[in-house]
Amino acid sequence: MLYLEFRTVRGVLDWLVVAAISSGPVFRRVNRGDMVGESRLTAQSVALIIKALAAKVELDPARYAGHGLWSGFLTSAAHNRASIFKMADQSLHRSVDVLREYVRSEERFDDHAAEGPIAAQITR
Repeated sequence: MLYLEFRTVRGVLDWLVVAAISSGPVFRRVNRGDMVGESRLTAQSVALIIKALAAKVELDPARYAGHGLWSGFLTSAAHNRASIFKMADQSLHRSVDVLREYVRSEERFDDHAAEGPIAAQITR
Protein backbone atom coordinates (compact mmCIF):
# COMPACT_ATOMS: atom_id res chain seq x y z
CA MET A 1 0.00 0.00 0.00
CA LEU A 2 2.83 2.40 0.83
CA TYR A 3 4.28 1.91 -2.66
CA LEU A 4 0.93 2.77 -4.26
CA GLU A 5 0.55 5.84 -2.04
CA PHE A 6 4.06 6.99 -2.96
CA ARG A 7 3.37 6.50 -6.67
CA THR A 8 0.17 8.52 -6.35
CA VAL A 9 1.94 11.37 -4.58
CA ARG A 10 4.80 11.23 -7.09
CA GLY A 11 2.28 11.45 -9.94
CA VAL A 12 0.62 14.54 -8.49
CA LEU A 13 3.98 16.20 -7.80
CA ASP A 14 5.13 15.44 -11.36
CA TRP A 15 1.89 16.94 -12.71
CA LEU A 16 2.42 20.13 -10.69
CA VAL A 17 5.91 20.51 -12.18
CA VAL A 18 4.94 19.70 -15.78
CA ALA A 19 1.87 21.94 -15.64
CA ALA A 20 3.83 24.72 -13.85
CA ILE A 21 1.22 24.92 -11.07
CA SER A 22 2.37 26.69 -7.93
CA SER A 23 -1.02 27.75 -6.56
CA GLY A 24 -4.71 27.37 -7.25
CA PRO A 25 -6.55 24.27 -8.47
CA VAL A 26 -4.44 21.16 -9.01
CA PHE A 27 -6.66 19.54 -11.64
CA ARG A 28 -7.28 22.01 -14.46
CA ARG A 29 -8.62 22.16 -17.96
CA VAL A 30 -6.19 21.31 -20.76
CA ASN A 31 -7.09 22.72 -24.18
CA ARG A 32 -6.62 21.01 -27.54
CA GLY A 33 -3.17 22.58 -27.82
CA ASP A 34 -2.18 20.92 -24.53
CA MET A 35 -2.08 24.27 -22.75
CA VAL A 36 -3.00 24.06 -19.06
CA GLY A 37 -5.65 26.59 -18.09
CA GLU A 38 -6.22 28.42 -14.82
CA SER A 39 -9.71 27.11 -14.09
CA ARG A 40 -10.43 23.89 -12.25
CA LEU A 41 -12.07 20.91 -13.88
CA THR A 42 -15.82 20.81 -13.43
CA ALA A 43 -17.44 17.93 -11.54
CA GLN A 44 -18.91 16.75 -14.84
CA SER A 45 -15.48 16.77 -16.51
CA VAL A 46 -14.00 14.71 -13.68
CA ALA A 47 -16.88 12.21 -13.90
CA LEU A 48 -16.44 11.87 -17.68
CA ILE A 49 -12.67 11.35 -17.34
CA ILE A 50 -13.17 8.69 -14.68
CA LYS A 51 -15.82 6.92 -16.76
CA ALA A 52 -13.56 6.98 -19.84
CA LEU A 53 -10.64 5.54 -17.87
CA ALA A 54 -12.86 2.85 -16.33
CA ALA A 55 -14.04 1.82 -19.80
CA LYS A 56 -10.44 1.79 -21.04
CA VAL A 57 -9.55 -0.88 -18.46
CA GLU A 58 -12.79 -2.78 -19.17
CA LEU A 59 -14.70 -1.75 -16.05
CA ASP A 60 -18.36 -0.75 -16.20
CA PRO A 61 -18.25 3.08 -16.45
CA ALA A 62 -21.74 3.33 -14.94
CA ARG A 63 -20.29 2.18 -11.60
CA TYR A 64 -17.69 4.98 -11.38
CA ALA A 65 -17.89 8.75 -10.91
CA GLY A 66 -16.03 11.66 -9.37
CA HIS A 67 -17.72 11.51 -5.98
CA GLY A 68 -15.51 8.59 -4.99
CA LEU A 69 -12.45 10.84 -5.32
CA TRP A 70 -13.87 13.36 -2.86
CA SER A 71 -15.01 10.64 -0.54
CA GLY A 72 -11.61 8.93 -0.67
CA PHE A 73 -9.76 12.20 -0.16
CA LEU A 74 -11.86 13.19 2.83
CA THR A 75 -11.77 9.71 4.34
CA SER A 76 -7.96 9.68 4.00
CA ALA A 77 -7.73 13.16 5.51
CA ALA A 78 -9.90 12.06 8.45
CA HIS A 79 -7.81 8.93 8.87
CA ASN A 80 -4.70 11.12 9.03
CA ARG A 81 -6.41 13.29 11.67
CA ALA A 82 -6.67 16.43 9.53
CA SER A 83 -8.66 19.29 11.02
CA ILE A 84 -12.28 19.15 9.89
CA PHE A 85 -12.11 22.90 9.29
CA LYS A 86 -9.12 22.56 6.96
CA MET A 87 -10.89 19.69 5.21
CA ALA A 88 -13.96 21.92 4.72
CA ASP A 89 -11.77 24.70 3.33
CA GLN A 90 -10.19 22.28 0.84
CA SER A 91 -13.38 20.50 -0.18
CA LEU A 92 -15.46 23.70 -0.26
CA HIS A 93 -18.15 22.13 1.90
CA ARG A 94 -20.39 24.87 3.25
CA SER A 95 -21.80 22.61 5.91
CA VAL A 96 -19.57 20.97 8.48
CA ASP A 97 -22.51 18.63 9.18
CA VAL A 98 -22.26 17.19 5.66
CA LEU A 99 -18.49 16.92 5.91
CA ARG A 100 -18.81 15.30 9.34
CA GLU A 101 -20.52 12.31 7.69
CA TYR A 102 -17.21 11.46 5.96
CA VAL A 103 -15.30 11.81 9.21
CA ARG A 104 -17.87 9.78 11.11
CA SER A 105 -17.56 6.93 8.66
CA GLU A 106 -13.78 6.87 9.19
CA GLU A 107 -13.96 7.15 12.97
CA ARG A 108 -16.95 4.85 13.45
CA PHE A 109 -15.01 2.25 15.42
CA ASP A 110 -12.45 4.49 17.16
CA ASP A 111 -12.91 4.21 20.93
CA HIS A 112 -15.94 2.00 20.31
CA ALA A 113 -17.78 0.97 23.49
CA ALA A 114 -17.46 -2.72 22.59
CA GLU A 115 -13.81 -2.49 21.55
CA GLY A 116 -12.46 -4.39 24.58
CA PRO A 117 -14.96 -7.28 24.52
CA ILE A 118 -14.72 -7.67 20.75
CA ALA A 119 -10.93 -7.59 20.74
CA ALA A 120 -10.91 -10.18 23.54
CA GLN A 121 -13.10 -12.51 21.46
CA ILE A 122 -10.96 -12.06 18.34
CA THR A 123 -7.67 -12.81 20.09
CA ARG A 124 -8.94 -16.08 21.62
